[in-house]
Amino acid sequence: MAVISGAAGGIGAALSRGFLEAGYSVIGVDKPAAAFEAPGFRYASLDVTDDKAIADFGAGLARVDALVNAAGINRRREEYAMPTFEAVLDVNLKGTMRLCLACKPHLSAAHGAIVNIASMHAFFGAGHAPGYAASKGGVAQLTKALAIEWAKENIRVNAIAPGWIHTAMTQPVIDDPVRNRSIMERTPLGRWGKPDDLAGPALFLASDAARFVTGVILPVDGGYLIT
Repeated sequence: MAVISGAAGGIGAALSRGFLEAGYSVIGVDKPAAAFEAPGFRYASLDVTDDKAIADFGAGLARVDALVNAAGINRRREEYAMPTFEAVLDVNLKGTMRLCLACKPHLSAAHGAIVNIASMHAFFGAGHAPGYAASKGGVAQLTKALAIEWAKENIRVNAIAPGWIHTAMTQPVIDDPVRNRSIMERTPLGRWGKPDDLAGPALFLASDAARFVTGVILPVDGGYLIT
C-alpha cells in the first residue's frame, strides 16, 4: 500500500495513478475536499500542517509499503513576506517530515521506502520564490538525513527533483513566451515534462529494484540541470 500526499494536484494525482497501475493500493492525501476516483484508491482529506491530524492518520494505518510526499505550494514573490514564507515551509518541508514520522512504524515493519518530491531548485536558487527554494533544499537534506538515520529501521529514503513540469503551478511560466522559450532552449530533451513522467522514477525508487539505493536526489528534468 502506498500513501501519496498532494493527491489532488497534478503531480500527486499522476503519481497516484502510476502506483495504482503498478498494483499498489493507494491512499491519497490532500487538503481539498475531492480527488479523482479509481479502483484501489482511497482519498483522505488532510491538512499536512496539522500535527494531530497527521499523527492520528498515521496511527490508523495498517500497512505502508511506500510513502510519497508530493504535497507542495509555491507563492513566488509573495514569499518575501514572512507569514507566506513560513506557510510555504510549513507545507513543503514540515509537512514532509510530519508524514514521514507518522508512517515510520508501518514503513519499518514493511521494509518500505519513502520518495520525497524535491525540485531542481534544491540545486540552485530561485530569486522569485525564496520560500519554495528553501523548502525544497530542505527536503533534499531531510531526505539524506533520514536515509542515514532510518536505514537501521529498514526504511530507504530517496527524493525526485522535478524540473519544469506542466501543471497548474507552472502554467504562468508556460504562458510567458520569453520564459517558455528560454526553458525549452536550455532543456536537452526539448519539451516540458508531464506529471506522469515522474511516476516511473518514483516507482523505481519505491521498489525492490532500488533495494540498495538510499539518500539519492534524482533529477527528472529532461537534462535541464546539466546545461
